[in-house]
Amino acid sequence: MSIPVIPAVHRAAAHGSSRTVDSTTTVVAPTPELAELGKRFSDDLAQDAGITLAGVGDRPADVAITLALSDEQLAGLPTTSGVRADGALTDERHGIEIASDGIRVWGPTPEAVHRGLTTLRQLLTARAVDGVASLDHLRILDAPRFAWRGLSLDVARTFHDMETIRRVIDMLSLYKLNVLHLHLTDDQGWRVEVPGWPLLTEIGGAGALGDRPGGHYSKADVASLVRYASERFVTLVPEVDMPGHASAVFRSYPELASVATEEAAGTVDNLDPDDEATLRFVDDAVAAVAAQFTTSAYIHIGGDEAFGMPDEAHARFVGRALDIVKRHGRRAVGWQEIARAGVGPGDLVQYWMEPTSLQSDLDAGALGSMVDSDVLASMVPPEILPLIAEALGKSIDDIPTAVAKGATILVSPTTRLYLDRPHGEPSTDTDQEELRARVGLQVYPGATLREFVEWEPLDETPAVDSDTQLAGVEAAVWCETVESREELEYLLLPRLAGVGEKAWTASGCTTWDDYADRLSTQSTAWDRRGWTWFRSSLVAWEPSGVGVDA
Repeated sequence: MSIPVIPAVHRAAAHGSSRTVDSTTTVVAPTPELAELGKRFSDDLAQDAGITLAGVGDRPADVAITLALSDEQLAGLPTTSGVRADGALTDERHGIEIASDGIRVWGPTPEAVHRGLTTLRQLLTARAVDGVASLDHLRILDAPRFAWRGLSLDVARTFHDMETIRRVIDMLSLYKLNVLHLHLTDDQGWRVEVPGWPLLTEIGGAGALGDRPGGHYSKADVASLVRYASERFVTLVPEVDMPGHASAVFRSYPELASVATEEAAGTVDNLDPDDEATLRFVDDAVAAVAAQFTTSAYIHIGGDEAFGMPDEAHARFVGRALDIVKRHGRRAVGWQEIARAGVGPGDLVQYWMEPTSLQSDLDAGALGSMVDSDVLASMVPPEILPLIAEALGKSIDDIPTAVAKGATILVSPTTRLYLDRPHGEPSTDTDQEELRARVGLQVYPGATLREFVEWEPLDETPAVDSDTQLAGVEAAVWCETVESREELEYLLLPRLAGVGEKAWTASGCTTWDDYADRLSTQSTAWDRRGWTWFRSSLVAWEPSGVGVDA
């Protein structure tokens, strides 16, 4: 049975009449922790659906949504695969019962109850009219396919302020995504404080791509974001990208660049794996993010695109970075190039370059069908193009190598999960066509909403044949073409809903027509929250009745 929610639930069964939710409905929560969930649900429901509930209490009520910690009826649900970014073993299975005597939402953990309330919130929003919603009697039992369900957000090329990050966290929570991976450092900017290295933020964080304004997150800012995300069961995972993408480091501390010899680091700015001062810097940077991002069991070390760096030097640097992360009590994750170093069980390797298309194009002398070679040639210096081609060629063996070494794969293929690809279909709003021509990295072919949904993680990932070899699914949005909050949201929505679908819903349970029908009701919440979204011509959007800015 299909119901108007995303991700699709594992099991839904109708059994009879209908139930009304309105201003007389109370949330009954018997524990303080559940009461907090009930209050947040009430606030979110008011924003998304315009339904104001009567309040939250701990005693039974005649007209109520009752929350409970229980695992009843959940034993038959499938086991979740993968690893969680917080390192926990939290059970997210949950149930919802909508009946004549009230609505009940239950699960064995507060997080499970939150996931159930998220489903209920979407159901109510889809049915809301003038502050009242009528729901069919239903029993829903649900559980996620993967434990890691995330988005990587580039805050280096464009510095996104605190409110923008909070809005993204709200989007993630709405679609049961539970990881926000912050790409905090790159050539264009350094966004996090490191004690003893003040110039990283004073100089390295002063700008962004081109003439965009810079900025950084103070320790208090990070603590606030970690808390906000944790309250919504989202884990913030920090990335310090190294040894490549280090120009912001070298602008801040030129003495680190002076030791990055061609022999050790290659012809492009890469950190030197053998310099003691550089390794002290890496240790301090890892210690800083470990101390600030307190809910994450993982630190992302980047490891990608160290163009021109000799393989042995790259492997040596990655190996030392892995050791440093583990010495600070964290686990390591990195882009797929770290597979060429000493990764092993417990390490996560993030798959992004797709070997099937790469091999055929490399055989033909091209850079790969996942990018437009002519556009790429216009964006980078000509001396870098052979280094890119060399790196793409090496990538073909990365995931088989990682799997053979016992690492776990985080699925992020460019053609399926890079949300900075241009929108491939027209918008129903002609005013958005200018945005469609400008926002989205033109080096990638355009992608339709349907392409983001009609794929299977196992089929797209080389050398794996079981969900147990995967950590989960993570999308990425890079900000070369994104200059504002509105442009960021325009790339994220509606696509994030599809990411949630692929990460949560069991394999083979999504068809495009059914998904498009479920997606059509989601825009009510987006409009009520003032989120910018792409009005895909592939979906028959239901009118929300909410005024929308052009």
